Amino acid sequence: MTDRLLRVNAYTTLDLVDAVATGHDFEEEAEGVLNATADPEDPDCVRLQCELDNMTETNLPAHMEEFRLTPTQARKLAADLQQHADRVDGALE
Repeated sequence: MTDRLLRVNAYTTLDLVDAVATGHDFEEEAEGVLNATADPEDPDCVRLQCELDNMTETNLPAHMEEFRLTPTQARKLAADLQQHADRVDGALE
């Protein structure tokens, strides 16, 4: 991933995930970074950050998405992720 905006280090949640960028006239598979974090001091939200590799056929411009979640929203997302992970595990068994 060149021209990265999202810092990747030992604390990054997922530093290499399969991703798809979809637009009105394109769909491009890419590798990406997905990170959940909060400010170390006086956090006011949970930050869910996503960045896709911009070295694709469509030459996506370097960009990062960031969702600022309340603790309630973060817990709801975590519960939904757990539920869907359990369903996928069940289907793969």
